[in-house]
Amino acid sequence: MKKAILTKKLGMTQIFEEDGTVIPVTVLEAGPCVVTQIKTQENDGYDAVQVGFVDNAVKAVSVDANNKKSVARRHGTNKPEAGHFKKAGVSPKKYVREFRFENSSEYQIAQEIKADIFEAGDHIDATGISKGKGFQGAIKRLGQHRGPMAHGSKFHRHQGSNGACSSPSRVFKGKGMPGRMGGVKSTVQNLIVVKVDPEKNLLLVKGAVPGPKKALVTIKESVKAAK
Repeated sequence: MKKAILTKKLGMTQIFEEDGTVIPVTVLEAGPCVVTQIKTQENDGYDAVQVGFVDNAVKAVSVDANNKKSVARRHGTNKPEAGHFKKAGVSPKKYVREFRFENSSEYQIAQEIKADIFEAGDHIDATGISKGKGFQGAIKRLGQHRGPMAHGSKFHRHQGSNGACSSPSRVFKGKGMPGRMGGVKSTVQNLIVVKVDPEKNLLLVKGAVPGPKKALVTIKESVKAAK
């Protein structure tokens, strides 16, 4: 992997090609991300680039009685994390992720990674947390068939048979049942970047990506060859 970026999902829309073809696209706010640490084989056992995305909002401003200086504290940033960001010379970030770039040695601390690392026509993989749908039945969750809807039927949207009776006298592990649906890490592969707006840091990706609006979505170059 040579390029990747953290993005925020803004929503979906559609654009038109010159021949009038409609293309559904997902609009992503791609960065800017800031390099907060360079991990090397000598120090950490592997090569990677750690990046931060979205500044943490200032929580409160307190006055240090000893130094008589105002100290700005941020949401979700503890002292070790604040020291880590200070060492890198960047403001505290809300999201921090690592990318194992093959060319990680080419990056520098506090370097910005923007949307212009991608271009129209690139194939990417989008990873995010899918929309949570709560507790759902077997029909919606697993696509199972319903029973007869006639008045005499007493089986409509029930799960169905769970297995044999006396033997083996149990339900096998992994049996599809009603339960919690969504809210899991999901990846959609081989999406196509339709348009890049470097000035506004926007990526327009053909199709849908996992997650609701304002969700964090990781964009990486595709690991599989495009079909």
